[in-house]
Amino acid sequence: MYVYIYIYIYIHTYIHTYIHTYIRIFIHIHTHALSLSHTHTHTHTHTHTHTHTHTHTHTHTHTHTHTHTHTHTHTHTHTHTRTHTHTHTHTRIRAHARARTNARTHERTHAHIHTYTHTHIHTYTHTHIHTYTHTHIHTYTHTHIHTYTQHTYTHTHTYTHIHTHIHTHIHLYT
Repeated sequence: MYVYIYIYIYIHTYIHTYIHTYIRIFIHIHTHALSLSHTHTHTHTHTHTHTHTHTHTHTHTHTHTHTHTHTHTHTHTHTHTRTHTHTHTHTRIRAHARARTNARTHERTHAHIHTYTHTHIHTYTHTHIHTYTHTHIHTYTHTHIHTYTQHTYTHTHTYTHIHTHIHTHIHLYT
C-alpha cells in the first residue's frame, strides 16, 4: 500500500487598530473689584492638570467557524483475463481382421479417441482509488477592547480574519 498525503495551509491575518485620545484642560478666569471708585479687571489663567487614571477594559470576542468538506472518490478497476487452453488428443485405433472359411473377409475396426482439455483463467485486478478532500475553515474573530480613563479616552478596535485552506491528496495503490 502506498499513501501520499499533501497538506496545504494558507493563513491570512488582518489587524486594524484605531486609538483616539483627548485630554481636557481647565481654564479659570477670576474677576474682582478693588474699590468703589473704579473697577479693575484682573484676568488670571490657571491651568490645572489632574491625572487620575481609572481604567476599565471590556473585551468581547466573537468567533464563527464554518467548515465545508467536499470529498470526491474515483475508483478505476482494470481486469485482465487470460485464458489458456491446452488440448491433448490421444487416438488409439485397433483393427482386428478375421478371415472365414467361405472366402469372405470380415474386418472390425475399433477406434478410441481420448481428448484432454485444460483451461487456465488468470484474472488481474488493479484498483485505483483517488480521494480528493477539500476542507475550508473560515474563522471570523471580532475583538473589541474598550478602555476608559478619566481624562483619556482610548478606543481600540481589532479585526482579525483567518483563512485556512487545507488540501489533502491520498493515493492508495494495492
